Amino acid sequence: MKLGTLTGGEETATVTGFAIDHRKVAPGTVFGAFQGTRVNGEDFIRDAVKSGAVAVVARREAEVEGAVHIPADNPRACFADLAAQFFAPFPATAVAVTGTNGKTSTVEMTRQLWRMAGHHAASIGTLGVSTADESVSTGLTTPDVVTFLSNVAGLAREGVSHVAFEASSHGLSQYRTQGVPVAAAAFTNLSRDHLDYHGDMAAYFTAKLRLFAEVLSPDGTSVVWVDDPNSDRVIDLARARGNRLITVGQHGETLRLVSRDPTLLGQGLVIEAEGRQHKVNLPLIGAYQAANALTAAGLVIATGGDVATTIANLSRLQPVRGRLERAVIAKSGAPVYVDYAHTPDALEAAIAALKPHVAGRLIVLFGAGGDRDTGKREPMGQVAAAGADMVIVTDDNPRSEDPATIRREIMKGAPGAVEIDGRRAAIAAAIAEAGPDDIVLLAGKGHEQGQIIGDMVLPFDDVSVAREAAA
Repeated sequence: MKLGTLTGGEETATVTGFAIDHRKVAPGTVFGAFQGTRVNGEDFIRDAVKSGAVAVVARREAEVEGAVHIPADNPRACFADLAAQFFAPFPATAVAVTGTNGKTSTVEMTRQLWRMAGHHAASIGTLGVSTADESVSTGLTTPDVVTFLSNVAGLAREGVSHVAFEASSHGLSQYRTQGVPVAAAAFTNLSRDHLDYHGDMAAYFTAKLRLFAEVLSPDGTSVVWVDDPNSDRVIDLARARGNRLITVGQHGETLRLVSRDPTLLGQGLVIEAEGRQHKVNLPLIGAYQAANALTAAGLVIATGGDVATTIANLSRLQPVRGRLERAVIAKSGAPVYVDYAHTPDALEAAIAALKPHVAGRLIVLFGAGGDRDTGKREPMGQVAAAGADMVIVTDDNPRSEDPATIRREIMKGAPGAVEIDGRRAAIAAAIAEAGPDDIVLLAGKGHEQGQIIGDMVLPFDDVSVAREAAA
């Protein structure tokens, strides 16, 4: 493809690829030089040109010699739009999900519901790229824009017609999901997270609203979980843009959750839609799983799914990796669940999900990540102390921080908690403590396969460790 074809100019250089890492530049590459929080890509323009970059997308004042300078007031957005032209075509139907919690479950449930309806579907997010046949890890909720666009285009080449992807606040603010036409966008909820990056809740929410204000197609549909107190802003934005609106939840108009009754292995839902009530047995426990399932159903309906069929198919949903996943049943008979909850709100939701199923004690184990938002540590302790019968505070990706310091900050909110150094030992202690009527919740890591200590990632999987301890 000629550079002029992408820019609308007369440049004749042949474009062979795109890169935002100068080490990945090859002859014919278009290089994106962005100013980041830690690294300034403009410092590597010369290296990129030496490696064969034919064009550089950068600020107008950036110095570019030896390659075409594509100046832009917003280089990230410009680069994404050019890259999208290069990598296209994409699957015919794409939807995106944002919110603090529930993104991973919602995109995966959307993929499952589409598959049940006969579509060749995929999801992209924290769990990687998931299709009916395989799952490939990408390592980030929203990978860099080149990886993202390449992955989505690759899915189209494989015959995927429907794709659902997570749109994180980082990804939205850094234009990592720009370029793929989005037919429907969903909002799950908003609570404290990533303030180490965004600074405050207003900036955090504003980043997420970009999905509805700029990324969603003008003729697209906004799917909103209306029981979150922040949903009004999303609804107002959808109406201001003239987007179609689908609301779901206890106060939803499209899919209204009339009742929810916990069962041994799931919950019975009564959902009102199109003037009549539908009863369905959702094989997943927890109020937030019902929220995710209804939001996924909203996305499927937004993209042409039959309402009654989609609701009925909720009974066939499979658990999502690391999201209230039952890892093992201990020798005592106590079930052990693993969940990704790593914010106060998510931890509270996971505890609330398990509470109706506990005859004895709910034992909750968790930690908090190092080099991340320190302000959520004490509130996480408070949530655990308020909802659990026994709290074990341990380690969860301490990174460069002293694990004991992190644990101390959590313990301020849970002064009666048991503190155990080392996550493996803590998991063993929690399972050994559990009796036949108890339930154990291992929170924080979910699907993750490593424990980050310093600059090392040590192999660690809560599910595997729990099974070893139970054995």
